[in-house]
Amino acid sequence: MAAIYQAAYRRAALFCRSHSTYVRKMRYLSKLKEDDSLCRQAQTSGTFYLFHNLSPFLQKVGKKYLIPQLSAAEMKRILEKFKETEQWIEKSVLIGCSDERVPHFALDLGALERSVIEAELKGSFTDLRKAFFVVDEKDSSLLASAQALLRWHDSHQYCSKTGQPTQKNVAGSKRVCHASGITYYPQMSPVVIILVSDGSRCLLARQPSFPQGMYTALSGFCDVGEAVEEAARREVAEEVGLEVESLWYSASQHWPFPSSCLMIACHALVRAQQLKISMNSLELEEARWFGLEEIMEGLKREPKSAKQNNGSFLPWFPPKQAIAHQLISEWVKQQTSQPAQVQ
Repeated sequence: MAAIYQAAYRRAALFCRSHSTYVRKMRYLSKLKEDDSLCRQAQTSGTFYLFHNLSPFLQKVGKKYLIPQLSAAEMKRILEKFKETEQWIEKSVLIGCSDERVPHFALDLGALERSVIEAELKGSFTDLRKAFFVVDEKDSSLLASAQALLRWHDSHQYCSKTGQPTQKNVAGSKRVCHASGITYYPQMSPVVIILVSDGSRCLLARQPSFPQGMYTALSGFCDVGEAVEEAARREVAEEVGLEVESLWYSASQHWPFPSSCLMIACHALVRAQQLKISMNSLELEEARWFGLEEIMEGLKREPKSAKQNNGSFLPWFPPKQAIAHQLISEWVKQQTSQPAQVQ
C-alpha cells in the first residue's frame, strides 16, 4: 500500500512541477510585455528568429529545413557587419519563451542587404507559404505568429484618429499614440472554416487563386455581431446554396493568410433533401462532393504528383499544418469508424 501511495505522490508531484513550469513561463511573458526595462534586459540574453520583408530565415540541414535561433551575441555581430548599432534589436518583437524562460524574439532585417545575410548565415529567406510546406508543424505555428506580429507593426505605425506616429513598446505587444493617448493592440479576424457533409460524402471547393488541383473546406470571415454558428450557416448558404442542419466545433488555428486570422473549424451536416450544389461563381471556381475513397487518395497525394500527362490535375488537399487538413482527416476517421449497416 505504501508503494501505491508513493507512486501516486510522484505522479502528483510531476504534474505540479509541469503545471508550475507553464504558469511561471506565462507569468514571465506577461511581465516582459508590460515592463520595458525587463524586456530590454531580456533582449540581451534571448534568441532571435530572423525575417526579411516578412519572409522567415531557414537553413537546410540534410533533407530538413530548420529555423535557426540566433543569440544576442550573434545578432550584435551581424549588425556590426552592416555598421548598424545594437538599437536595431529594439525593433524586434517578443514571440514567446522556452520552459527555461529564455525569451524568443522575431526581427525583420528588410532594410539590410538580403544576399549578404544569407551568405553570412548559410541559409535563405523563404516565402512563408512555401516555408509552411517544409518546416515542422510546431515551427510553422511559431513562424505564423511571428510574421503576423511583424506585419501588424508595419501597418499600424500611425494613429487612425490623429495621424501621428505610434510607438511600440519594447516587447511589441502594443503601440501607443502619445498625442491622443490611444493604445493599439494586435488583433485577429475570426474566420469560420466548415467541412460540409451529407453523411457519406464531403464537399470541397476551390478558388481561382488556388494552386492547380487544390481543394479545401469552405471558409469566410465572420461579420460584425455574428456568432460562429451564424457565420458558418451563412457562408455555406452563400457559397454553395445548402442549408446546414447541424454543426459542431472541431478546433481553432491562427492562420496568417492573407492577414492575421483565427480559423474556427467546424463540421456541418446538410439536409439530405437538399444536396444539389448552387455555387456562387463570384467566390468559387468549383465546388463538388467527394466520396471517401477519393478523399483518402487525395490525402496521400503530393501537389507535385497531382499533374497528369494530359495537363489536368488530380485533387489534392492542404498540408498537414493547415486546419483544413485536420477537418478532412477527422471526417475520414469518422467515416471509417462507423459500423457497417446490416442489409
